[in-house]
Amino acid sequence: MTEATECLLRLHDEQHALEDYQSGVPRWCSGCGDNAILTAVQRLCRDEDLRPEKTVFVSGIGCSSRFPHYMRTYGLHGIHGRALPIAEGVRMARPDLAVFVNTGDGDCCSIGAAHWIHAIRYNMNLTVMLHDNQIYGLTKKQASPTSPIGTRSNTTPRGSYLEALQPLQVTLGVQNASFVAQAVDWIPEVLYDILRAAYRHRGFSFVRILQRCPEWLPKMFEPYIQDPQRVRLLHHERGLTISPGLGKIYRNQQEHDPRDLAAARAVADLHDPIPVGILYHNPDVPCYEDLRQSGQPRTPAHIRAGLEAEFDKFTIWPHDASAAAADAG
Repeated sequence: MTEATECLLRLHDEQHALEDYQSGVPRWCSGCGDNAILTAVQRLCRDEDLRPEKTVFVSGIGCSSRFPHYMRTYGLHGIHGRALPIAEGVRMARPDLAVFVNTGDGDCCSIGAAHWIHAIRYNMNLTVMLHDNQIYGLTKKQASPTSPIGTRSNTTPRGSYLEALQPLQVTLGVQNASFVAQAVDWIPEVLYDILRAAYRHRGFSFVRILQRCPEWLPKMFEPYIQDPQRVRLLHHERGLTISPGLGKIYRNQQEHDPRDLAAARAVADLHDPIPVGILYHNPDVPCYEDLRQSGQPRTPAHIRAGLEAEFDKFTIWPHDASAAAADAG
C-alpha cells in the first residue's frame, strides 16, 4: 500500500469531535443569540463530519460577522456588506468546499442589499445565516432595516418612522429562490434541524435567525419566549418533524408544504405568532456554478498566463518607449 493511499484511507476514517471546530472564546455579550447559533453550527459540522480544511465561513461586518473567528476552519472576515460576493467567488473557484455565510440585518439588508438580491438569483450552493437582532449592535444601538416601527435608538430617538423590511418576503419575491427558512435562537432543537436541512440543500439556503441582543434590545423577544403560543412551528413530511417533547411546549403548529411558494409567501406575512420552520424548498432550481462549470483545473502555467496578460495591459516595453520618442521627434 502506497503512502498516498494510506493517507487517503486515514482521511476517510477520520472522525471529528466538537472541539475540532472550536476556536477561541467568543466575545459576544452574555445572553447574545449568536452564542446559540455558534453552538448549533459547530454541532452541525461535527455531525456532518465536515473536514475543517474543506470548510469555509465568510462574513461581513457586525457582531454576527465575528463568527469566522470562533470556527477552527478556513474563514474570511470581509468588509461591510460584501460577504456574499466573496463567498460566491470561493464557490466558483473551489466548488469542492463547504461554504457558509454569516451576516447581520444591517450587513445583509442595508449596505449589502444588492448583493443579497442577486445572490438569490444566482442560487449558488451557499448556506447563509442572517443573524437578525433588529438593531445595529456593534456600533451601539442604531436602527437597522429590520427594526420595528417605533424602535427608539441613537439614530431614531423618537422612534423609527418606517415599517421594518421583511427578509423572508424579500427573498421569496426574487426569482430562483430555492430554500427559505426562519429560526429563533431560543429553540435550539429546531435551530439545529433547520441549519442541517439548509446545509443539505444544494443551492442558496437562506435562514433568517431571530436572535436576542441583551445589551441594546433586551426585551424585544421576551413576550415570545414567555408565551410559546406566540411561536408557530411549521412541520411537514418534506420539511421539519417536531419531536413529542417540543410539541408539548409549542402547541401552536401548522402543517405547511415547503414546495408551495404561494403558501410560503402567506406564512412569511405572519409576525405574531412568529413562524418557525422551512417556508420554501425547491431543489430543482439550478445552481449558477453548475451552469458555468466552475472549478475547472487551473495549472500553474494557466495562472501565470492569466497574470501576465493582465500585467501586459499596463506594461511599457522598451521598444514602445523608443517608438513613442521617435514619433515625438
